[in-house]
Amino acid sequence: MNENIKKLRNNESECVKIARLSVEHFAKHKKVLSDYKVNNPQFLNSKAGVFVSIHKSNQLRGCIGTIQATKESIVEEIIANAISAANNDPRFYRVEYNELDELEYKVDILGGIEEVDDTTKLDVYRYGVIVSYLGRRALLLPNLEGINTVEEQLSIVCKKAGISVDSPYKLSRFEVVRYK
Repeated sequence: MNENIKKLRNNESECVKIARLSVEHFAKHKKVLSDYKVNNPQFLNSKAGVFVSIHKSNQLRGCIGTIQATKESIVEEIIANAISAANNDPRFYRVEYNELDELEYKVDILGGIEEVDDTTKLDVYRYGVIVSYLGRRALLLPNLEGINTVEEQLSIVCKKAGISVDSPYKLSRFEVVRYK
């Protein structure tokens, strides 16, 4: 394990530790982590949509999430989405056991989603966006490296959804709490 990863592990938030341990446990035992002791009761007593992003050598290695809660707690949402990000992101092959010491994790807990009617109400650093049109929908998290304008953000999220940027899509925004 390199020094940068060691430093990250020593300073990781509880949410990130849950995500990392979930991926490691699943990679080693092919079972879902079920006995993690949570220090922050908010993560056990609250529900929210959660995205887990995994990076390797500063490159995305997997990212899966839920727009709204699908589990009974934030902890359960993190565990399920961490395992999915490592194993089910269709853009990547599944995370292998020998990669575990090279991976970095981020956990985004989504706030409320609100529809917006004007792109001037967006801010790429503060708000993530959701577009939907004719049964297609996609989400893009806020404050992503390399995305500096609302136009870039909308272009990417529309492409993800298979929606033309000129379509009359429904636009929503949300804030996140990002844990590293």
